[in-house]
Amino acid sequence: MKLNKYIYLLAVPLALSACKTGKDYVRPQTAPPGKFNTSTANTGTSIANIAYKDFFTEPTLQQLIDSAILRNFDLAFAIKNIESARLSLKQANASLFPDLNLQVNAATNRSSDNSINGMSAAMFAGSKHIEDYNVSLGLSWEADIWGKIGRQKEVALDTYLQTGAAARAVQTQVVANVAQGFFNLLMLDAQLEIAHHNVILNDSTLMVIRLQKEAGQVNSLAVQQAEAQRLSAALLVPQLEQTIAIQENALRTLAGAFPSKVERKVSLTAFTVPEHLTTGIPADILAIRPDVKAAELGVMAANAKVGATQANMYPSLNITASGGINAFKASNWFNIPGSLFGTVAGGLTQPIFQRRQLKTQFELAKVEKDKAVIEFKRAVLNAVTEVTDALVKLEKLKKQREIEESRVQTLKQAIKNAAMLFKNGMANYLEIITAQSNVLQSELNLMDIERQQLSAMVDLYRSLGGGWN
Repeated sequence: MKLNKYIYLLAVPLALSACKTGKDYVRPQTAPPGKFNTSTANTGTSIANIAYKDFFTEPTLQQLIDSAILRNFDLAFAIKNIESARLSLKQANASLFPDLNLQVNAATNRSSDNSINGMSAAMFAGSKHIEDYNVSLGLSWEADIWGKIGRQKEVALDTYLQTGAAARAVQTQVVANVAQGFFNLLMLDAQLEIAHHNVILNDSTLMVIRLQKEAGQVNSLAVQQAEAQRLSAALLVPQLEQTIAIQENALRTLAGAFPSKVERKVSLTAFTVPEHLTTGIPADILAIRPDVKAAELGVMAANAKVGATQANMYPSLNITASGGINAFKASNWFNIPGSLFGTVAGGLTQPIFQRRQLKTQFELAKVEKDKAVIEFKRAVLNAVTEVTDALVKLEKLKKQREIEESRVQTLKQAIKNAAMLFKNGMANYLEIITAQSNVLQSELNLMDIERQQLSAMVDLYRSLGGGWN
């Protein structure tokens, strides 16, 4: 009968533990569109599923990305957040186990001879002081009646997973920043080469105009304007060299390294944007894009916290037990079984009045959950918008490049014609200076458009969630 009674007492908290407070997580309704609202969207398997080493195959770029992933400070900080959350999760997982404490005490107490304690000690113990020696193990366990501890474990687990997703989101941004910085560096290299070539072209024009002045065909104004045009072209060279050095430093900073030159053996023209970049459907973002996943895990953690704070308002069952050896004399301290003792107790505690603290915590948890849902919906909306923007850029930049390439070819032919007419006295110096200026600007624009195309490709890859695997 005693055994049945103990089984019954243990079964009660186990049965009550099935009564979880709070609601289980249900994904908030976001209703993403069935497809991206652009004519260029390709709903095949998303390119976000491609590992970054397969998406960016150029060795120098791969090396820069690998270095950034290994040493980037933002990413390192995010990884430390994962470690912190992992430790909190281990602590939460241990919360279902009882607390066990060892206590060893030795005490002596001498009471006044004229006090009741002093006279009692002298009468019964034959001594003016009382000794007490104690070794005990104390156990304390809270039964998870309402699933409070289980909800706290959910909070810790979701927070841990959220930090992992956040770290992956940081990595996708780091990968994108390195790739875009590298393409920007290659564009600057190409523009510097164009500037050098244009300086040489302006030198030739200036030399011809000076010879014409000596022959009396033009005046000093022509020479001065030609020289001003040459200086304007020459000014681009140190400006671009400055920007190149700063871009190299920026790439090194992303990799957690001190400023130094970035070696590269490839040009911008070696890269092309694939004709078809598959995006999948917007709903895929919920599973692939790390920052969206992190936002959803934030909702899951907030939902579990609502259940945990609600359980705080309900009764809690605590079971305590202690046992050990106790004696009034050191010589009898370890006299077993005479010195053995033990106690077991159980207590049910119901919060009644705590100045509204528990209810306020519950209401705040619900507000925090609502805020987390808003953040999740905003993350989904931003993700779909970023993908759509990248697709629009790719579509329109392709047309811009075609127009600019045609313009460059036309201007190059115009400068040849202007040079020939100028030498034959059929065009003035202003026409040739204008032609050279136009072709310089057009070639610089073309390089910038090519860089923007590659940047838009990287944006699409990142916004779909690529770069963390």
